[in-house]
Amino acid sequence: MEMTTPREAVDSISKAMNAAVIGQETVVERLLIALLANGHVLMEGLPGTAKTRSIKTLSQLIESEFSRVQFTPDLLPSDVTGSEIYREQTGDFEFQSGPIFGNLILADEINRAPAKVQAALLEAMEERQVTVAGTTHRLPELFLVLATQNPIEQEGTYPLPEAQMDRFMVYVQVPYPPAENELQILRLVRSEITGGHTVSERASKELVLEARQQVNAVHVEPSVEQYIVDLVIATREPKRYGDELARLIQVGASPRATIAMDAAARARAWLRGNDFVSPEDVQAVAPACLAHRVHLSYEAEAESMTREGVIGLVLEKVAVG
Repeated sequence: MEMTTPREAVDSISKAMNAAVIGQETVVERLLIALLANGHVLMEGLPGTAKTRSIKTLSQLIESEFSRVQFTPDLLPSDVTGSEIYREQTGDFEFQSGPIFGNLILADEINRAPAKVQAALLEAMEERQVTVAGTTHRLPELFLVLATQNPIEQEGTYPLPEAQMDRFMVYVQVPYPPAENELQILRLVRSEITGGHTVSERASKELVLEARQQVNAVHVEPSVEQYIVDLVIATREPKRYGDELARLIQVGASPRATIAMDAAARARAWLRGNDFVSPEDVQAVAPACLAHRVHLSYEAEAESMTREGVIGLVLEKVAVG
């Protein structure tokens, strides 16, 4: 059936992704939230948990240009952004665009490339443009960076700088799928190998962009706006909410976190068919928008506290307006 409305398009993408990435409903929802809220995604999980598969499946369900960059220690910034090429025939330099000029960009194992390559993404992710040799080149309107990294392999990796972490709208932790889904995964992959699995109809870029406009129109009450602000301020000034929280948080979230939570909460409300944001929407997206922006204290790390656990404590401490 032809998809004629943004709602039909996104529902179709959601169903197809959950069928292709079994047992990862939260992961799928956060990817869709980022798509609708026009934000970048950082996915972290153990090997084999379908991080790359999730992103590739999303790209297959949208009429878009998909680019994959495998981040390696020998990668150069120009391998990502593109470079000026000298044309002997004309005697001029011509810009040859790199993979960053796609719509959905998979930055696979982003922490395996050194800082100079990671920094090549900073302008693209924030300003949606790339400057090479003094000339600025605009990126497509539909542009998402979807990065993956492994949380346990530290040898030969380069931690992401804070400026880069802050540019990801949402952080998605990808767990192992539930045990009851393992057999389904086995059979799904077997059917793909034998050609028994087909990709659903692709949604047009226009429908995705129209869905974003509808998300932007979702209403946020002043009390909910204040709740979003209070959550972010609690990470910066945890002393307000007790000594325990102050002991666990070293550095709080930036104003980008406030903007990200507002956009992500509106996207989640829209996904559920609502035209207003509830506190529940804010609470659901808070870990995804805050966890990678908050730095824990030495005491918290010594006690094996996770960032998600600390954000859960923030949600307990901050009252709904």
